[in-house]
Amino acid sequence: MNKVYVSSIRDRDQLESVFLVKDKIMAMAKNGKPYMTLKLMDKTGEIEGRVWDNVDELSAIFDRDDFIAIRCKASVYLGKMQLIISELMRVPDDRVQLADFLPESDRPVAEMEQELAVLLASFTDPHLKALMDAFFGDAELMALYRIAPAAKGMHHVYLGGLLEHSLAVARLVDVIIPLYGGLNRDLLVAGALLHDVGKVREMTYQRSFDYTDEGKLLGHITIGVEMVQERIAAIPGFPTELAMLLKHMLLSHHGQYEYGSPKRPKTVEATILNYLDDLDSKINGIRTHIRKEAESQSRWSSYHRLYDRYFYKENYSYGEEYDEAAEAEAEGAAPEPPVQQPAAAPESPAAPVPHPRREEQKKKGFHNNPFEQLQGKNLDLFNQ
Repeated sequence: MNKVYVSSIRDRDQLESVFLVKDKIMAMAKNGKPYMTLKLMDKTGEIEGRVWDNVDELSAIFDRDDFIAIRCKASVYLGKMQLIISELMRVPDDRVQLADFLPESDRPVAEMEQELAVLLASFTDPHLKALMDAFFGDAELMALYRIAPAAKGMHHVYLGGLLEHSLAVARLVDVIIPLYGGLNRDLLVAGALLHDVGKVREMTYQRSFDYTDEGKLLGHITIGVEMVQERIAAIPGFPTELAMLLKHMLLSHHGQYEYGSPKRPKTVEATILNYLDDLDSKINGIRTHIRKEAESQSRWSSYHRLYDRYFYKENYSYGEEYDEAAEAEAEGAAPEPPVQQPAAAPESPAAPVPHPRREEQKKKGFHNNPFEQLQGKNLDLFNQ
């Protein structure tokens, strides 16, 4: 059976192919008849599958994270492609190539490992160098660090994503260092390489990407700080303050409490790490969103709900105009009418009325300003 990839499926296609089952949900239709919804995936994307007939019999054949061969018809329903499955069977693991089903970084792992080795050799602080050696000289840890994704759905959602993202943040550090005097370069690079290290235990990625029990209960920030502390404790004479500064960077790298940071950045290095991490993750997330629509001729991407906006694409086709009404409908608000200029400015202009959709989305998307909340408040920074 030839592999048909998700990205190549078109409406009305009749196809037979193998997919990885990312999710499996049993439900009951209004007429009392059971049906099954599947989330199927391969390295090019995900697609929904529906089973309407022989549901109980077919459901017993496989489970989540299994490989299944299906015979189906592709159909667009409510603007979304889905597969109507008529037949399926479980496929043994030894009959598939895992690389066909999990997305991978475009960068070769060997190339990224070489870049990592150069970075590790550049450390001049003996204590941080010893800590880096303790982490990246651990073969068991490196086996996970080199293949882990950086997230489940936000950015760098592919094998090798954690290593690629960490190296990108470290490269940004070396861009920043010459621009501002007095920065601790070794501390910043260590933070770049370790800020997400807890994700090797937070997530599962041998099949579909998901969270471990430890990841759901503790999260990668807590796990990462524990991993750092364990290794610091084994290094004789590691400075207490240096350990504190590094752990603070991990604890605060999400920037805000509402984004999962136990602490907000309170050193220059921690603030830099927060913004560089955010920069690289958002650039990757936007590019991934646009790349999924490579065949679209629109000069605008589809609406990205997390970022609360459309994105203008560099390589667009002329002839399709941006539809403000469509965006307003997607955002749940009517398009704003043109502003009418008053004949004369009033003596005491009224305060501007906030856009209701923007107020609702204030804590979502690109909102990332650690200093905005300080306006008009008592600046008792160390009692928070």
